[in-house]
Amino acid sequence: MSNVIQTLRERGLLQDITDPALEDLCQKKSIRVYIGFDPTGRSLHAGSLVQLVTLRHFQLAGHHPIAVAGGGTGMIGDPSGRSSERNLQDDEELALNLAGIRKCMESFLNFEGENAAELINNGDWLGSLGFIEFLRDVGKHFRVNEMIAKESVRRRLEDQSGISFTEFSYMLLQAYDFWYLYKNHGCTLQAGGSDQWGNITAGADLIRKTLGGEAYGVTTPLLLDGQGRKMGKTQKGALWLDGDMVSPYEFYQYWVRQEDGDIGRYMKMLTFLPLEEIDAIVAEHEAAPEYRSGQKRLAYEMTLMVHGEAEAKKTQDAAATIYSGSLSGRTDDELRGVFQDAPSATIPRSELDEGVGTADVLVRVNLAPSKKEAKRLLSQGGVYLNNSDTPIDSEKRQLTVEDLASDSMMILRTGKKNYCLVSFE
Repeated sequence: MSNVIQTLRERGLLQDITDPALEDLCQKKSIRVYIGFDPTGRSLHAGSLVQLVTLRHFQLAGHHPIAVAGGGTGMIGDPSGRSSERNLQDDEELALNLAGIRKCMESFLNFEGENAAELINNGDWLGSLGFIEFLRDVGKHFRVNEMIAKESVRRRLEDQSGISFTEFSYMLLQAYDFWYLYKNHGCTLQAGGSDQWGNITAGADLIRKTLGGEAYGVTTPLLLDGQGRKMGKTQKGALWLDGDMVSPYEFYQYWVRQEDGDIGRYMKMLTFLPLEEIDAIVAEHEAAPEYRSGQKRLAYEMTLMVHGEAEAKKTQDAAATIYSGSLSGRTDDELRGVFQDAPSATIPRSELDEGVGTADVLVRVNLAPSKKEAKRLLSQGGVYLNNSDTPIDSEKRQLTVEDLASDSMMILRTGKKNYCLVSFE
């Protein structure tokens, strides 16, 4: 079997490992490995990409991936990386979220075949677990002073909001998950982000103490940008993997906007391109960074993996068309994706139906400080509509529905880079 631990190491996906012997074990036999996923939304988001890719690497190497959706622990919430307690969810909301998570995972994992992936809800065993039974069989193996020493718990204790007993107990529940999967599913390895190290080792210790078994853990680095910020955030919030929540075009554009220095690292961590090919892509990009070939390839590969070939080609073609000329004939989603970082404004559709002065619009969308300045820009040929190379030729020009680039939007530009996305609703 291929050396999956070495693969993770080479691609920057391995941070901690409980026992170096795991590397040799993974080459000798197929094992079961699990990662937990938070079910607090109806889609996974970009923050889950590293874990999905990690499970995929294990599956490609012949191992059995188990995705554990936290239907039980998700009703409580892990304090790791959080400054406040999350809201509890009801059964109906959790069921919808779990269905959405399964849909996202199918882009990465094969749920059929010899080493098929499994999606399991830990609510199936945690929901029937009695409190006295849990304290007797699990709680007695943990020391409070060791739990308090955990960084995420200590940080919350120092904050005025504190931490509830519910969240404080999360480590025990995750440890029990590992114990349950080891005993009932033969799962010997838990993986997760670096912030899960304490929870993972707690589960391995519980298995050793109560069952005399050998269990392992690995962690992956958190996905950060070049500035040390968590990846996956947009102006609208999380970068969801469900195309109904974040369109494939917006998803594509998110990756196109990444910094030059992050391209190679993201390709290694998040795609399955051979390392030699990634090196060649980075070298080509560094030779002419102004063409952003690295970002475009990254965006295509990410969209291909999450949304499929048809959507990846569609978004790639749309982006090339938009950046090469007129914006006319595009969709609202496409314009919104390209100009997500540009200022935007909304004007009543009724004004456009009647015709609205370009000078007035320039002032309202803050592309000109006054109507006088707006007219000056227009008279000097400094205002462009929908990425046209030809400026608007009259200060009296009226904008109408005929000027829309999509169903409800148009783009106004002054100078070379001052864009504004104008919606008429």
